[in-house]
Amino acid sequence: MQTLEHDVADKTPPPSSGLAAPLREFNLLRWFSVISLMIIASVAGGLGYVSTRFVVRDSVERDAMLTAQFIQAMAQAEVRHSLLPPGTTLGELLDPRLDQQHLQVPAALAESTRVEFLDHVEHLPDTLLANVYARDRTIVWSTNPMLIGQRVLDDDELERALRSRKPVSASYHKADEHRDEQKFTREPGYLFIENYIPLFDSQGEQVLAMVEIYKEPQDLIRRIQRGYVLIWISTLVGGALIYFGLFWIVRRAARLLHHQQERLVASETYVALGEMSSAVAHSLRNPLANIRSSAELAQEVASPAAQKNIADIISQVDRMSRWVRDLLVSLRPTSDEAEAVDLVAALEDTRLAFAQQIERNGVRFSLQGPPMQWVASQPLQLTQILNSLFANALEAMPRGGELRAKVDLLEGHQVRLLLSDTGKGMTQQQERMVFKPFFTTKQGGLGVGLALVKRIMERFGGSVSLSSREEEGTHVSLIFNIAAGGDHGA
Repeated sequence: MQTLEHDVADKTPPPSSGLAAPLREFNLLRWFSVISLMIIASVAGGLGYVSTRFVVRDSVERDAMLTAQFIQAMAQAEVRHSLLPPGTTLGELLDPRLDQQHLQVPAALAESTRVEFLDHVEHLPDTLLANVYARDRTIVWSTNPMLIGQRVLDDDELERALRSRKPVSASYHKADEHRDEQKFTREPGYLFIENYIPLFDSQGEQVLAMVEIYKEPQDLIRRIQRGYVLIWISTLVGGALIYFGLFWIVRRAARLLHHQQERLVASETYVALGEMSSAVAHSLRNPLANIRSSAELAQEVASPAAQKNIADIISQVDRMSRWVRDLLVSLRPTSDEAEAVDLVAALEDTRLAFAQQIERNGVRFSLQGPPMQWVASQPLQLTQILNSLFANALEAMPRGGELRAKVDLLEGHQVRLLLSDTGKGMTQQQERMVFKPFFTTKQGGLGVGLALVKRIMERFGGSVSLSSREEEGTHVSLIFNIAAGGDHGA
């Protein structure tokens, strides 16, 4: 609650040119946010791409297989319907240039069978273009008459289909204006499927003709587009859930590590200060006692003019002695075993101890709460907490004010002590730093009082918080656990 100027400035000299620069702090959360986002986005994008490719390819191949089965079944049906000689296949009859070369099939029968079959092919649903290739790669029939008679020699997909001897070869893509065999009677709206369906000889070994069908299956395309949307939405949502789930875990871990690091630094600070305070105590106790004794003896025989100076010496010696005592008390190892302590009685004892200073400063004190309240702490530690808070409050009200203490029962077997003053208050920066070791706003202070309060409260499972405004006062809230087996008060 003290509101004097901060006198613990950073006086560490700048590092010399011969020393290495300090390492920058590793920000776990920041690096995880960037790297995990890149990794998850890459994996999700890759999975989405592979999934959509698989869905499209599988759908296209299934549609192509159904189309090929229909074409081949239709070819066999035409052969049976036309009563062609045994061993004759429709692939032999699709090239009109060979009508006069068939020994067992009259030219008129070959033409009528071919026309009937091609009429079925022409009226297949969703067809953009249909071509029939002879063995020499010449287009012998097409739904686009302008293509009939053209010989295609640079179509790699056609060559692969002829060499593979698969029942059907399918691919999906967009129109290519440079390919002469893709002169559609109407342009596809989104994409089209290109099917190569071979017609074999009676032994099923040699390709006699190749039927090429370009389709734009509207229903299949709509299904593919819905599949695209579903896959990418699922991928994005899944990736986002994974990212934010891991981010939440790492964020909590980073906060825990930061908190543990602060506690470790504070613990190391207290250990170092304990060693220093022991050395200071042993070195200064005897000289300070001798100075005070000598000053008291000199005060008895000194003139009235010198007695004021001697009184100042005694006051400053007492001040230095209190510093040493505060250091020793704040860093003395204590047991973590809590005892049942009456908080209301401890408050009354502290008020009596500061009664003269309360009266001298013109401060009004009030206590609100039950007549008795047992909390988990230790008598000496609780006294140290209340002494530090009362001292700070009274120093913040040198010209009078009001100091209020209120004890409340909380849910979860806890007790809250709210200590409020009407002193000078603190700035926001001072409020943020007030529990840091060695931070002080008092001229000549050590900055261990409130840090010690926080340390003691946390040792027994409690907590402390502070809020303050300049010229409006300070409020300190202490949360205690109710002592097991103690009287819980009225």
